[in-house]
Amino acid sequence: MFLPGKVFIRSLLIALLFLVPSVSISLAQEPLNTNRARLLGHILHQQLGSQHYNQNMSDARLSQTAFDLYLKQLDPQKRFLLQEDIDQLQDYRNQIGNAIRRGRLELPLSGRELLHERIRQVETITTALFDEPVNPDIPDYIETDPDKYDFAVNIAELRERWRANIKFQILSRYISLRENDIGLDDDGDLLPVDSSTHAELLEQARENVIRSHRTLLTRMLAETQQDHYDRYLDAIARAYDPHTNYMPPTSREDFDIQMSGSLEGIGATLREEDGLIRVVRVIPGSAAARQGQLEADDTILKVAQGTAEPVEVTNLRLRDAVSLIRGQKGTEVRLTVRKPDGRRLIIPIIRDVVEIEDSFVRSTVIEGINGARIGYVKIPSFYRDHSGKTERNSTDDTRNELIRLEQQGITGLILDLRNNGGGSLADAVSVTGLFIDGGPVVQVRDSSGSVRSMRDDSRDIAYDGPMIVLVNRFSASASEILAGALQDYGRALIVGDEYTHGKGTVQAVLDLDRFVRLRGMTQYLPLGAAKVTIQKFYRISGESTQERGIIPDIVLPSRFDGLESGERYMENALPWDRIDPVAFTPWKKMPVEIDNLRQFSRQRVSESEEFRKIKSTAQRAEQRRLQTKQSLLLEDMLKERRQQQEEQAGITLHGGGMTPEADNGDKSREEAMKETLGTDPYVQEGVKILNDLVLLPVSA
Repeated sequence: MFLPGKVFIRSLLIALLFLVPSVSISLAQEPLNTNRARLLGHILHQQLGSQHYNQNMSDARLSQTAFDLYLKQLDPQKRFLLQEDIDQLQDYRNQIGNAIRRGRLELPLSGRELLHERIRQVETITTALFDEPVNPDIPDYIETDPDKYDFAVNIAELRERWRANIKFQILSRYISLRENDIGLDDDGDLLPVDSSTHAELLEQARENVIRSHRTLLTRMLAETQQDHYDRYLDAIARAYDPHTNYMPPTSREDFDIQMSGSLEGIGATLREEDGLIRVVRVIPGSAAARQGQLEADDTILKVAQGTAEPVEVTNLRLRDAVSLIRGQKGTEVRLTVRKPDGRRLIIPIIRDVVEIEDSFVRSTVIEGINGARIGYVKIPSFYRDHSGKTERNSTDDTRNELIRLEQQGITGLILDLRNNGGGSLADAVSVTGLFIDGGPVVQVRDSSGSVRSMRDDSRDIAYDGPMIVLVNRFSASASEILAGALQDYGRALIVGDEYTHGKGTVQAVLDLDRFVRLRGMTQYLPLGAAKVTIQKFYRISGESTQERGIIPDIVLPSRFDGLESGERYMENALPWDRIDPVAFTPWKKMPVEIDNLRQFSRQRVSESEEFRKIKSTAQRAEQRRLQTKQSLLLEDMLKERRQQQEEQAGITLHGGGMTPEADNGDKSREEAMKETLGTDPYVQEGVKILNDLVLLPVSA
């Protein structure tokens, strides 16, 4: 993470001294929280405008983009507001930029007032709906994608929307109750129930949903004026790009919320986006990683403590959602998640601390073709301990593992960066240096257009043999820097999903309290922080890693094919572009005809039963993503449950670099790792590509 230096901070403070006096004239006439929000809005707007990488944001674009983001977080499922409310708020659509500069904050106040009025109306509507019987045998459906429908035009349409929603929740809860209370047969199907038990479970499901629904409405009505100010300011920040955001003081305390270590949680990084709680990353070695089903891009819909009633977390503040997910080691939390393809899945996770060894670089030797010894190195993240507690870093650990593998006489290397979300930029550069004879690794450009090249000038090559790098859609940031550099040098073949994540930006965290130095302003502290995109990465070839990611030399089928996953699908993502390349000396020790390697790999993949299953899973996932109408016929929902369980059983076999080996009983860590890699189709295809790489004749 890049942090601004003292000179940078001092220049910001000087700029602020000229800004704040114009704000302070009318602050005394307003309530404390409004005063604070007005001051905060001015400071945030000034810092975003002067420090963000994209300093060409017009007032019109800022206003319109921020307005759309604000509406999404206000009522993301379109279950409360009517179209007339949206029409009323449209008056603010083109005024946000000017209003925030002038200290005017009418939009979040108007939005809160309208939302609370509709919540109370929904409370009346749903009270009546819960008294109506739910017939699970009448054909019915609900549209699950809010992008495919508009806000309701009147109360009658809103009532119908809630009727379908309530039926869906009751039937979903009924299925969960049958699974938990009655049980499953040997094939995983729900055990049959008689009519009396069926009716009792339906009534229990209705009562559970009533309690959950009341909790949701009570929680939404309890949100303060400050909560709405904070979300409004965050919408303004996210209008610049998806990695820029405002963090109120409580969120700053849990910056990028990592439930790991002494927190005894599940081990995931979460973010709040448009009123939804999304998974950014699963921490290697964590309880969630060992369980294996929770993944980046999942949306958490509900949280339950063991078999207790689940709590809906839609519209819930991130900090509140995290407080439900965290808990004592050894206890169970059940997450109801929506996958990127639309599947809903209940994921049971036993809370635990992170298994530290699983979060570090690991290696082993895989048996190749005709007795060849293939080295395998997994880098879960680019870590560096600045606290001095362990003094470990991914560069030294990778070097040590490579030395160990070389001593065992390996003839090729697989470097696994799947699900590696990044980390230390310095380590991405220095790890690259372990495979090349020094030179530039990445270029960094700031908002002024200034470009600097980051180099590794060490001549210490830890491994100089043939190698491939495995990547997937969740290989991001520093992972893309390493993979891109090795590809540009011609040092390694990149193998995996059709593209990597595409995060090619650098963020700085600005403590907003540091910009308040005038007497009388300290009463409004703390203000929180802003995470601001300030720089962009470029490969030594001049191409950005932003949005497009790294395109592998050999693309393998992925269960995510056809799904909208990655930076290119994030709202307001900065675009791909290019700058001038930097001079470098390509790796010339093993030129190869990549087209031949592709052809051989494509033939093997077409004959592979494992990859056939992966392709089939991907096709079904894409069909499911496009088909967003959910049947509310109980018979259909039970069939869908069975199909999803069968698919999930197949998916778990090739989770793309997770660490299921941690669950393999009394086996040693390395034995368990070998066993897992032996059934991983991507690693096994990597072994075959390495064999081709060594045996193919070199072109003249």
